[in-house]
Amino acid sequence: MSLKPHYSDAEKAPNGDSSTSDDRCQVEEVALVVPETDDPSLPVMTFRAWFLGLTSCVLLIFLNTFFTYRTQPLVISAILMQIAVLPIGKFMAASLPTTQYSLFGYRFSLNPGPFNIKEHVIITVFANCGVSTGGGDAYSIGAITVMKAYYKQSLSFVCALLIVLTTQVLGYGWAGILRRYLVDPVEMWWPSNLAQVSLFRALHEKEDRKTKSFTRMQFFLIAMGASFLYYALPGYLFTILTFFSWVCWAWPNSITAQQIGSGYHGLGIGAFTLDWAGISAYHGSPLVSPWSSIVNVGVGFIMFIYIIVPLCYWKFNTFDARKFPIFSNQLFKSDGLKYDTTKILTPNFDLNIDAYNKYGKLFLSPLFALSIGSGFARFTATLTHVALFHGRDILRQSRSAMSNVKEDVHARLMKAYKQVPQWWFLVLLFGSIALSIVMSFVWKRDVQLPWWGMLFAFGLAFIVTLPIGVIQATTNQQPGYDIIAQFMIGYVLPGKPIANLLFKIYGRISTVHALSFLSDLKLGHYMKIPPRSMYVAQLVGTLVSAVVNLAVAWWMLDSIQDICMDDKAHHDSPWTCPKYRVTFDASVIWGLIGPRRLFGPGGMYRNLVWLFLIGAVLPVPVWVLSKIFPEKKWIALINIPVISYGFAGMPPATPTNIASWLLTGMIFNFFMFRYHKRWWQKYNYVLSAALDAGTAFMGVLIFFALQNAGHNLKWWGTEVDHCPLASCPTARGIMVEDCPVF
Repeated sequence: MSLKPHYSDAEKAPNGDSSTSDDRCQVEEVALVVPETDDPSLPVMTFRAWFLGLTSCVLLIFLNTFFTYRTQPLVISAILMQIAVLPIGKFMAASLPTTQYSLFGYRFSLNPGPFNIKEHVIITVFANCGVSTGGGDAYSIGAITVMKAYYKQSLSFVCALLIVLTTQVLGYGWAGILRRYLVDPVEMWWPSNLAQVSLFRALHEKEDRKTKSFTRMQFFLIAMGASFLYYALPGYLFTILTFFSWVCWAWPNSITAQQIGSGYHGLGIGAFTLDWAGISAYHGSPLVSPWSSIVNVGVGFIMFIYIIVPLCYWKFNTFDARKFPIFSNQLFKSDGLKYDTTKILTPNFDLNIDAYNKYGKLFLSPLFALSIGSGFARFTATLTHVALFHGRDILRQSRSAMSNVKEDVHARLMKAYKQVPQWWFLVLLFGSIALSIVMSFVWKRDVQLPWWGMLFAFGLAFIVTLPIGVIQATTNQQPGYDIIAQFMIGYVLPGKPIANLLFKIYGRISTVHALSFLSDLKLGHYMKIPPRSMYVAQLVGTLVSAVVNLAVAWWMLDSIQDICMDDKAHHDSPWTCPKYRVTFDASVIWGLIGPRRLFGPGGMYRNLVWLFLIGAVLPVPVWVLSKIFPEKKWIALINIPVISYGFAGMPPATPTNIASWLLTGMIFNFFMFRYHKRWWQKYNYVLSAALDAGTAFMGVLIFFALQNAGHNLKWWGTEVDHCPLASCPTARGIMVEDCPVF
């Protein structure tokens, strides 16, 4: 792969001369996409930016909070606002008065000139706060929903607000500390931002049509229109396209065939999805992931789905696997029936040990159990991988305070702006820590997590945010450690599900927020946004989105009867909260029952704990080989944490989601990148943005125009999977409704 691509005249430095080869970005994808120019005179924090940015933030967080409780949840990305605000911004530039005003000695104008690209970027940063961390809402809302809807706690609104605010601001504090390691270095390139950069350039740059090819803007509009129209099929008219499981049609009476071929409840072999929302649902857009990352994920996926799970289920019957569905996120009893957690709870939301001993042990589906085990390996592998491959650079940067860090043209251009002092971030960090500890004293019964548990969570986040950030900044994959956070506190505080939820939020979710903020900081770096403007936009957007997020959630939890109930009496309810059901199940596994009973001596899943050690060891031979054979560059690209990420998130992610993601990524980031590089350079990231935008626009239209009014289609093509037997057990004597008994 060449690291010195050709540059056009439009990509010269501001003085008109091309940047030297020494300071050009050595990451080829960045060099091909990100402009190497800047105009420091462009206004950024204008009235238009504030108005459109805050409006976008509030609107997005309202819609995403609303949709996340739906039986058919929908995440509306910031890209919608990124597109929608462009004509509005241009209209404001054409209509607002240009009069100069004075306020407290500061002169400003409502209309400082044409609507520019930097205003557009800062508006998008505001909007990203309204999408939070990619899930559409603040993750802490999940904990509050579980506390109110599932455990029926009478939680104080002030306490809930502190939980939401402190976790998000804590993440911003981590981001400020780590920006010298995860934003400034050339190697930390954050691949997902390239789609944003491409879209901004398509929307603002005028291209000379020297050939018959489309401009970026024309291509974007055509692709978005096609995506918009097409999503009416998988989104409403022909939803079977989301999980096209033809194997089940060939063997309609075979449980084994349906377990193998079901795209929704099985291994998804032969199944595929023609739904962009399904392809990008769990690992993000495959068009923005580097080819090396796609290969690593693919290796892990093939090993897990096509080798490990079939052997454990059909060959060895590991963990009594055949008593349960091969793929499910439900909790089970030993007889194959679903586990009723209300039978083992005390009035104080602790574990009733006598009731638990009488009711019976908890069991998991085999794929769910193995996915948890992969999380153990992923956690230790991440720490080892980053220590071996990036440890020396991190130590050098710490000692030299970045004085010896390689600078490229983007870092050189950013020197024109005032930097944000470190103490600005430290005030936020230590302020949120102090408020969290105060909350643990004032609302001790509600949160269950003592002050020392809070400090433990902060220490965990401090340790793991940097190594996980390195992985995401270089591969576009974020190895999670939700399981580890809950595992740790589950051992220390068994039988306390609310404490487990809160520890996960402060120990893990603050990291997720931090990485989201760092990604935006890198976007600002690429687009030459003044750092102090970024600081203000991110902080204000975070505070506003947190308040609106909680207010909407609180209103819905109090006003919608039986919200989040998903039993037979409510199977037709549009408010079954599948996303938060997983959060509740996790609180039962790790908090209520606890890892000691499941993974300790005598526990059914005790052998999975060995994966901690295996994960720690696996990166070592890769590192050793990369040192022995430095000329073989591909060895260093073997990334054990990303390989283990090939089976992360299943369930609720399905094998069909991941397999289709891999295939799409291979088409664009291998074949198109290698054989049609000019097309890839001009259109690849624009296409990713267009597919996201068209799908989201049609998704919103379908919901408000049809689904919200009760106009739901019911015919053969709208059934999800056509594999009714895929969820059946195959052990002898297990009786489950609608399943044959062996």
